[in-house]
Amino acid sequence: MPDPRAVRAMFARIARRYDLLNRLLSMGVDRRWRSALVEELGPGRAGLVVDSCCGTGDLSAALERSGARVLGVDFTLPMLVRAREKRGRTLFVGGDALRLPVRDGAADATTIAFGLRNLADRAQGLRELARIVRPGGRVLVLEFSLPPARWLRALYRLYFTRILPRIGGWISGEPAAYRYLPDTVLVWPDPDELRAEMEAVGLEQCGYRRLTGGIACLSWGRVATRAPCR
Repeated sequence: MPDPRAVRAMFARIARRYDLLNRLLSMGVDRRWRSALVEELGPGRAGLVVDSCCGTGDLSAALERSGARVLGVDFTLPMLVRAREKRGRTLFVGGDALRLPVRDGAADATTIAFGLRNLADRAQGLRELARIVRPGGRVLVLEFSLPPARWLRALYRLYFTRILPRIGGWISGEPAAYRYLPDTVLVWPDPDELRAEMEAVGLEQCGYRRLTGGIACLSWGRVATRAPCR
């Protein structure tokens, strides 16, 4: 499991060039992935959405543009500084995704984009996402994944393990950060396994949609209406 102190320090070091590298290394496709999450959220998105591991606030901003009231939470201060510079209405606060600073059932939905993979305890992270959502509300997880097609998976692994670390390390000045990315993605559970983990914390109607041939995956679940997730 990732070491929280090492993860916080790593993201603090790359915060200044984080957005630039996201656009460059994904060739801009990361914006479409976030848009897919906002579209999936659908009816009721004008309520309160808590964006956990919000980083520099790209997803928070997209949610805000859709009409939602957004609370962004992250434990890396330099990332939050970059998020606040985007000057939207979203409130950004420091906080641990394993102990979100939000009361039970306060949110209409929770989101986490490319952050669940970095948590020291994935199950606890999912429980926290569910805890703060009202009964019937939704939890949405956007993450990298491995494409199911063999040819695309082979090409993806080549890019992710050989090319991306070199470009990311050169531009950011932090080669270790862009070796960490493929290392964590390659051991990430497949969508069916993640769906089972979401169901294990009490989420219902869980499902997923592969994006861009399976390079990323959008997963979701709904908080039970009869009893809160624990």
